[in-house]
Amino acid sequence: MATEAQDWLSNLIRDFVLTSPLNSLRREPDEKAWDEPLVGFSSGADPLYKDFKDAVGEDHWTPLEAFSLKFPGTVVRPENLTVISWILPHRQTTKDDTSKENFYPSLRWVQARFPGEEFNNSLRRYVVEELNKKGILSVVPLHLPEWSWGKSVKYVYSSKWSERHAAYASGLGTFGLCDGLITNKGKAHRAGSVIANIAVPATARPYADHRAYCLFFFDKSCTACGKRCPVGAVTEKGHDKLKCWDHAGGTCARYVKENFGFDGYGCGLCQTGVPCASGIPRKILQHLEKAQAG
Repeated sequence: MATEAQDWLSNLIRDFVLTSPLNSLRREPDEKAWDEPLVGFSSGADPLYKDFKDAVGEDHWTPLEAFSLKFPGTVVRPENLTVISWILPHRQTTKDDTSKENFYPSLRWVQARFPGEEFNNSLRRYVVEELNKKGILSVVPLHLPEWSWGKSVKYVYSSKWSERHAAYASGLGTFGLCDGLITNKGKAHRAGSVIANIAVPATARPYADHRAYCLFFFDKSCTACGKRCPVGAVTEKGHDKLKCWDHAGGTCARYVKENFGFDGYGCGLCQTGVPCASGIPRKILQHLEKAQAG
């Protein structure tokens, strides 16, 4: 049963996404960038955050470390911190447009990234402002001046805070073959989070495996995301981040500038036109339903 704090924060985020004029692709006529969000919560003391740090390296933050960078004089216990995480699902028109592409991103997809991510930043700031009104200290990890991403010996690229991993810890989804986070609304989305000095009950994680919602890892029956990748960056061996970034951040960035007339990048092909684009694959849902019933 949801608590008052869970309801308040979930409704706060949901209402902002559904009603704010900032949620826009800035097209004529105006279109929203994002559908109704998913919201989840995890404890600052959740062992997963220590696991993430151990896996990535000392530069990767726990919630307490990120919070303490913003409020170095505040003494707080990790169990009194909550990571508030959300998923902003792409709208169906954006997914439909991109699913028709076979090499470059659609205009809507890039617009959902630029300026769509500006809305995500506005949402992050809004959540902090509303928490501050109640005297609750909070921080946006990605807005800390110390936040950065760079090369990783083990993972090719890594960052000091991962929105997708916070969402995974907060019960919102699991990872697929292409490293996308598969949620109840699929893997075509953006994610965001805020760390707050408030103890909110964690959202239950309905999975024990970090790849539970991916058909490839379920029964090897699907490699659709790999087939959709125009540069072979997704195979049964996993996700080649160097090939992916060279295409999305290089080739596609040039294409966006030359054809759409603004600076931006992205691809999105592996997140659209696949069984997990808009939800958990039906075969996996049926398996989970049988397991729960039996």
